[in-house]
Amino acid sequence: MNGQFVSADEATLSVFDAGVQHGVGLFETMAAANGRVFRAEAHVQRLVDSARQLRLSERLQVEPLVEAVRLALERNSMDQARVRLTVTGGNLNMLQSSGTNEHDPTVIVVVQPPTEYPDTFFERGVGVTIASGRLAPWTPGAGHKTVDYWSRIHALQEAATVRAGEALWLTPDASVASGSVSNIFLIKDEVLLTPPSRVECGPDDPPSPVLPGITRQAVLELAKGRRVERRTISIDELLGADEVFLTNSSWQVLPVTALLLKAKAAEDDDTITLQQHPVGDGGVGSITSDLRTALLALIERETTA
Repeated sequence: MNGQFVSADEATLSVFDAGVQHGVGLFETMAAANGRVFRAEAHVQRLVDSARQLRLSERLQVEPLVEAVRLALERNSMDQARVRLTVTGGNLNMLQSSGTNEHDPTVIVVVQPPTEYPDTFFERGVGVTIASGRLAPWTPGAGHKTVDYWSRIHALQEAATVRAGEALWLTPDASVASGSVSNIFLIKDEVLLTPPSRVECGPDDPPSPVLPGITRQAVLELAKGRRVERRTISIDELLGADEVFLTNSSWQVLPVTALLLKAKAAEDDDTITLQQHPVGDGGVGSITSDLRTALLALIERETTA
């Protein structure tokens, strides 16, 4: 924490920290294997770029932050771990007392055992719901990994009540954007489809609320040789997909085998029911399975290199 090793029960944060007072902050969740974080530089670079673009801080540097992540992992003596790097706007009292914009952000690296997921998640896939809100692409934080996660956590809680593994978010025009904590891929007629991320939009394109995921990028690299389209995806395309899968650092590639959709019980009845719509044949698709296998092998190679 801020350059010092602190035990979890002794770590403290000022009540005047911008993360506490206003939810100002960014974070990265990374996975470590073989005692090494997978693509730590890419994760940290994304955070530093966001910090500058959102004017959180101009003082963050990639190399020292990567070293802090490495040292924290080493200090905790974990080969497999979940590593979170959080950067907030820092102590606002320090900002007021200095009278300048030059003050240090709060930097925290937390190392924990990796989240365990049931084998059935990957062998049989999971169901997903549609979040009740919408992702607005025009807000400054859209497509950045900010600490403002309340709406996403709420959507995950709602999904859990119907035993769904994730909640998908739509844009205001009802296009598919992402999961609450993941990027999404569709496969149709062997074509890989994924919504464009914030950094993939051109100057004449509408803005995107999609995070440029590090695991998403790795999957796109592994998909070279296949036809890949980064474009807007409609609900109809989601319903008609042959395969659907989600990506993030914790579960790598997670197959989606069912969509749990709200619908009226009947035309003359306002009762809302939850209908299960299978993805493809309702099983884990071969392309999804192949990409998961390839990604796990890539992680093994890069963390043992």
